Amino acid sequence: MGLLIYGARVSEIEIEDRTLAHLEVVIAAKLRRNEQFMLTWEHGMERGSGRSTIWVSPYIPLHFKYNGKRPPKINRAWLEVLMESANEPAGLHPIPEPHGTLQ
Repeated sequence: MGLLIYGARVSEIEIEDRTLAHLEVVIAAKLRRNEQFMLTWEHGMERGSGRSTIWVSPYIPLHFKYNGKRPPKINRAWLEVLMESANEPAGLHPIPEPHGTLQ
């Protein structure tokens, strides 16, 4: 399980390494264009379920931390779906990797 560490008040969000790597690519692309957006994720049952949303901005520190040493192979189809989500008014939502799309 990886962590996305966000802002001065350290908030650690547990995200599986493969998903985190794809989110990193999308988030970096948006921030390079100086675009701000919301990121929403659901909490697992072990955390009482529910969901959280944060505002992602180039002005707020962001740190991607992985448990694994090797970066996963990036799935372009998954990136496209995640980028579409990030461009919607509701913002980026981590979604499961589409099956049969690994390139």
